[in-house]
Amino acid sequence: MQATADRLSTTFAALADPTRRAILARLAAGEASVTELAQPFDISLPAVSKHLKVLHRAGLIERGRQAQWRPSRLEAAPLREARDWLEGYRRFWDESFDRLAQIVEGKP
Repeated sequence: MQATADRLSTTFAALADPTRRAILARLAAGEASVTELAQPFDISLPAVSKHLKVLHRAGLIERGRQAQWRPSRLEAAPLREARDWLEGYRRFWDESFDRLAQIVEGKP
């Protein structure tokens, strides 16, 4: 349980940055190089590389090497673990919204 909690903390910390979330969204479409990933941002290549290191340490991406090209690709397992953890709260929210709807509708 502790290892999962620690991994979730690392995943959520990596996802806390909007640039890293945008990078993951881009990688959902397929592999990309640092240069390709940097294009939509007004930040330097070294800054993008730092974001990639954070994502890699969190296990959210894999980095390859093909000659001079170093593609990054999305690794979905940590996202699945985060989704599963969040899913545990769905029932709470569903029940809360159902109670609110009953109050708004004037039902006991």
